[in-house]
This record gives sequence, C-alpha cells and structure tokens, in this order.
Amino acid sequence: MKNEISMLRRHIRIVLVLLLAFVVGGAVVMASALPNSWYQNRLAKATHTNAAGITTVAPVAYVSNSKAKQAFDNMKDAVVTVQNLQKSASLSDGADAFDSQNKSTQESSYDTASEGSGVVVDINKKSADIVTNAHVIQNSASIQVIDANGDKVNAKLIRSDSSQDLALIRVSSSHFKKAAKFADSDKVKTGQAVMALGSPLGAAYQSTMTKGIVSSAKRSLVSTETNNHQVTVIQTDAAINQGNSGGALINESGQVIGIASSKITASAQNTNIEGMGFAIPSNQVLAFIGK
Repeated sequence: MKNEISMLRRHIRIVLVLLLAFVVGGAVVMASALPNSWYQNRLAKATHTNAAGITTVAPVAYVSNSKAKQAFDNMKDAVVTVQNLQKSASLSDGADAFDSQNKSTQESSYDTASEGSGVVVDINKKSADIVTNAHVIQNSASIQVIDANGDKVNAKLIRSDSSQDLALIRVSSSHFKKAAKFADSDKVKTGQAVMALGSPLGAAYQSTMTKGIVSSAKRSLVSTETNNHQVTVIQTDAAINQGNSGGALINESGQVIGIASSKITASAQNTNIEGMGFAIPSNQVLAFIGK
C-alpha cells in the first residue's frame, strides 16, 4: 500500500512539473511575440547588421558636386532675357491723326513683340554690355533687358551685324555684377558635354538650362539653311527652343563656347527633327565685340 501511495505521488509531481514547464514555455513565447519585446528588439538589430557592422544614417543633407550644377552657378547671373519692344498696332494705326502731344505719349507705349536671351560680356561702373542675336532685336522700337533677379532695364543698340546674326546692346545700370567668361571655340571637341542657358519661351522660363553634347564641333550651314550665307557653327543636341536665341552654350567649366542662334525642326521632306541646335562659335563672338 505504501508503495502504491509513493508511486502516485511521484506521478503527480511529474505531471505538475510538465504542467509548469508548459505554462512557463507558453508565457515566454507570448512575451517574445509582443512589440518592443527583448526578442523583437534583438531580431530588428540582427536584421540591420551585416559584415560591415550596423547600418547607420548620417544626419547630413545631400550636396551635389556635379559639374553641370557648378557651371550653372558660374553663369546664371551673366545670362539675361532680351525683349524686343514694338509699338502696338492699335496705337500705330492712324498715328498721323494725333497731335504732337499724343504722338509723344504713344511713342512710350510698346508691346513685347518677341523675347530672346543675351550674355553679359563687359561690366563698367554704371553700364554693362550684352551680346545677343541680331534677329532678337530686329525691327525693335525699344529694347528691354531682364536680369537674373527679374529687374528690368532699358538697353540701347551699340552695333548689329545681320550677316553674323550678332548684336551688342548696352544697359545703363550698376545692378549687373557678373560677366561671362569665354573659352577658345577652336578647342571645342565633338562629344564633349555642354549646356545651353537662356530663356526658352521668354522671361517666364528665364535661367533654364538644358544639357547635351557637342554633336559637331564645326558644322557648315549653307545659305538655304540660314536664309543668309554659309556659316560655320557648333552643333549640339542640348535642347534649344524659341527664346534661347542669344543665350549661352557653355562647357562644364561654365565658360561660353558659343551663342545659341538657331535649330532645325524639320527637313525638306517635312520630317520632324530633334536635337539639332546651333551656336555661333565664341571666337567669332569675341571678334565681333572687339575682345
């Protein structure tokens, strides 16, 4: 009888031990599944650990060191918008019917006929000289320049040569602080990276930069392509649009290698053309402005 009681107690102890082990094990599993538990924290730490150590995120903002950005920063203040102002049709019609007082009033009223770009080439104490395309200021009654800060100032024509499609204008202002630097266009190579900087579609898109390459360092255009005479230009696939005329084609050092002047949009067979823009070489521009 005593042996039976002893065996029964032994079985009860075994059952109690197993039951306690089951309860403890279940509690451990449940606790480890809770958020922020020691197991979950250890698992998260292990997930971010690799052979090089624990992944960290540096509290530093991204800083671009691209040559294109540096070139833009070097040139943005030296490129302006050039507005061709002409008398509005409503004011010019029947002008002879007005007296002299009315005539003087209407001569100060102009509409913006077209917009292009320009490059500051020389700065004096109270004035600045700007080169642009001759076709940008053609037939203008007045010329207005908008600088990189959006300030407007009147300009006067110094000289123009339609055969080269170049013009030099001057503004009487001390606001201009940055003149462009020019590179030797004879050293331009096909395939090098370039950027076009100007005001495509006018002042609303001032200081727009597009990027491409030199498609041909020396491209000859015949008179049928230029409506003038044969010229040698720099060809590029950097996007050039209406309003870019007179703007800068620059290298990665932020130096002007050409003045944007034209593009081909369609062939004689009415085939649409993309990426065929042209710039007047910088050496020709420097000769025109007397530098």
